[in-house]
Amino acid sequence: MFENLQDRLGSILNGLTGRGALSEADVSAALREVRRALLEADVALDVVRSFTDRVREKAVGAEILKSIKPGQMVVKIVHDELIEMLGGEGVGIDLHAAAPVVVMMVGLQGSGKTTTSAKIAHRLSTREKKKVLMASLDTRRPAAQEQLRQLGAQANIDTLPIISGQSPTDIAARAVQAARLGGHDVVILDTAGRTHIDEPLMVEMADIKKRSNPHEILLVADSLTGQDAVNLARSFDERVGITGLVLTRMDGDGRGGAALSMRAVTGKPIKLIGVGEKMNELEEFHPRRIADRILGMGDIVSLVERAAENIDAEKAAAMAAKMAKGKFDLDDLADQLRQMQKMGGMGGIMGMMPGMAGMKDKMAAAGLDDKLFGRQIAIIQSMTKAERTNPDLLKHSRKKRIAAGSGTDAAAINKLLKMHRQMADMMKMMGGKGKGGMMKQMMGGLAGKMGLGGGMPDLSNIDPRQLEALQKQAEAAGLGKPGGGMPGLGGLPGGLSGLGGAKLPGLGGGFPGLPGLPKKK
Repeated sequence: MFENLQDRLGSILNGLTGRGALSEADVSAALREVRRALLEADVALDVVRSFTDRVREKAVGAEILKSIKPGQMVVKIVHDELIEMLGGEGVGIDLHAAAPVVVMMVGLQGSGKTTTSAKIAHRLSTREKKKVLMASLDTRRPAAQEQLRQLGAQANIDTLPIISGQSPTDIAARAVQAARLGGHDVVILDTAGRTHIDEPLMVEMADIKKRSNPHEILLVADSLTGQDAVNLARSFDERVGITGLVLTRMDGDGRGGAALSMRAVTGKPIKLIGVGEKMNELEEFHPRRIADRILGMGDIVSLVERAAENIDAEKAAAMAAKMAKGKFDLDDLADQLRQMQKMGGMGGIMGMMPGMAGMKDKMAAAGLDDKLFGRQIAIIQSMTKAERTNPDLLKHSRKKRIAAGSGTDAAAINKLLKMHRQMADMMKMMGGKGKGGMMKQMMGGLAGKMGLGGGMPDLSNIDPRQLEALQKQAEAAGLGKPGGGMPGLGGLPGGLSGLGGAKLPGLGGGFPGLPGLPKKK
C-alpha cells in the first residue's frame, strides 16, 4: 500500500542524512519534496499543509544533539509527526461494557462489511476467547444474509437464524435479545450499504442505532477509494456518530492517502486494517509501526507477532532439538519454506525488517520471488522419504524423475540441493559444541548490544508492551535507525545497498541478521 510513498520519502530523507550540516534552505527544499510526495499519495491538502508546517517549525528550531547528525534529526521529526498524524497510540475494539456488547458495522456497498464482520468475529473468538453472534441486517442485497451465515459456518461463529420479511430494525432487536439469551459476549450487526450516501440509508442507520444501542459503531471503508473515503467518514460521523474506522484492502496497490488522512480529518481512530482475503488477515492499526514501515525502518514487533501466530510451537521445538544435534534434512527445509510463506513470503518479511524494504525490488529482479518457494516445495514433495532424509542418494536418473514430477529441471534441483547443503552446514555450526553453539553466542551478543543481559527473551510468550520496549531497545542499539543499517551488513546507509555481507544459502546475496558468520573455506 505505502510502497511508492516509502520510496519517495526514503530518497528525500536519505539525501538529508548524508550531509554534515543543514541550512534552513535545505530543510525547506526537502519539505517541498515531502509535500509533493504526500499529495501524490492522495493525502488531503489541509493535512499535508499542517504536517509540513509542524515539521518545519520543529526542524528549523531544533536543538541538534551532539550524537545525531542534523539530517537524522529531521528524519526523527518527520517520523514523530507521521505517528501523530496517524493517531499517536493504537486503539483496539472497546469491549468494556455489559454483555452482550453490540458492535454495529456501517459503510457503503462493496467496501467489505460482511467479510470484515466475520473477520472481527473470528479475531474476537480466537484471540480473546469471546462468544460472538453475528447478524445480517441487509435485506436488500441478494443472498447477503446467506453470505454471512456461510462465513459464520466457515469460522465456527454463531449467526442469527434468517427469518424472511423482517425489517432491519426488527432483526437488530432480535439479535440483541438472542445474544442475551444465548450468553454471547459480543453481537456484531452487519448493516446494509448503498452505492452512495442517501437520506433513507441514514434514517435506517439511525433507527438501528436507537433499537440496538451499539457500544461500537465501526465504519468500514475501502482504502483504495482515496479522498472520497474521508468525505464518507465525515458524513457517517455527522449523522450516526462512528467510534472508529476499519480500512479494507490495505494489501492493494493504492497510494495510501486515505489511511494517512482519515484520522487527521475525522479525529476517529483507525482500529483495524484488512491485509488480505483470508479470515485471519485482519490486523490492529498501530500508528508507530505503520510510520516505521513508511520510513523504511522496518517493523520488528509485527514480524515477531506474526511469527508467534504462524509458527507451530511443537515443530519449532523439534527443529531446535535437531539443530542442537546439527541435523537438517529436506523435510526440515520444506517446513522452513512453508513457515516463510505463512508469514507473508520473502516480500512480507523483508518489508518488516529494518533497512531492508528496498531489497524487495532487487530480489524480485533476481527471480527470488515467493513463487520460488512453491517450486522448491514441489521439488521436495516429488522425492521419496528416503531421498528427503538422505539427499546423497540423488543421482542423475532420480533427478530426472523428480524434475518430471515437479515440473522443473535438473538445474532447479541442483540449486535446491546446494541451498540445503549450505543450510545444513550452518546448522552444524550453530548447534556445534563449545560455548553452547554459535546461535547461542550470536543471540547472546545481540542481546548484550540491546542491554538485555541474560540473553534473548522467549518471544512466543512475550507481552505486546514488552515487544514495543524491545523494538525501542533495538533502535537505541542501532538496529533499525534510518540510515543506520544492520549489524553485519557493513553499516551501509539504509541497510543494504548491494547484496554484500555474509551469504544467504541459495540466494547468492546478503543474509540479514546473522552477523559474523565465518566464511566457508
